Amino acid sequence: MVNRLTEWLKCKVQEAGARGVVFGLSGGIDSAVVGALARRAFGNNLLGIIMPCESSVQDILDAKLVADELSIPCIMVELDDAYHLLVGQYEAFFKVENESRARQVKGNIKPRLRMITLYYFAQALGYLVAGTSNRDELEVGYFTKYGDGGADILPIGALVKSQVRKLAEFLGVPEPIIKKAPSAGLYENQTDEGEMGITYEELDRYLLTGEGREEVVLKIKEMQRLSEHKRRLPPIPDI
Repeated sequence: MVNRLTEWLKCKVQEAGARGVVFGLSGGIDSAVVGALARRAFGNNLLGIIMPCESSVQDILDAKLVADELSIPCIMVELDDAYHLLVGQYEAFFKVENESRARQVKGNIKPRLRMITLYYFAQALGYLVAGTSNRDELEVGYFTKYGDGGADILPIGALVKSQVRKLAEFLGVPEPIIKKAPSAGLYENQTDEGEMGITYEELDRYLLTGEGREEVVLKIKEMQRLSEHKRRLPPIPDI
């Protein structure tokens, strides 16, 4: 699998006339695996970007650990000032009063700022943007449209979380990263499973076998239905 994905990366970058890839280095297992694969494919022609935006210190330390252990060239671009400036501008016109909705609305600004940052460096360096979403996230729409969903290639987009973990072990991703609770890091104490309301184990099982507890299957199908627009280009009228 590692060999196939490495060759796939080389092929896609070559087809695009690019030289390597840039990706968001978050300190999570998905970005670590993408980084490890890209390191094998392109040597030093890759760039991991740590992009803290109201992020925890631990996430930054974890991202640096991955870069050090896997010999990934990386830089850090702090997005806090840009984020706070934009939120202040937006809320001067309209402030969302519902706390839960406000958290979601403001939280989605962060991955969109990261997308802008990745594309700046990708264009400047002649690289492609490698997204870090896995199959679970893509299937149920657990990503921000035009945020972390904005990428040129998705190296692990066909792999469920359990497969990503196996790759991480094989690729030498540090153990603390593999055992870390998956999180998009959009707000304090956020976890993927807590926000989705299902576990990755349940989601993996359904995606690989079509089986699962009735309430879990119904929830997954509803998430797929509601997020279908995220997996398609914007509709154009047939006239």
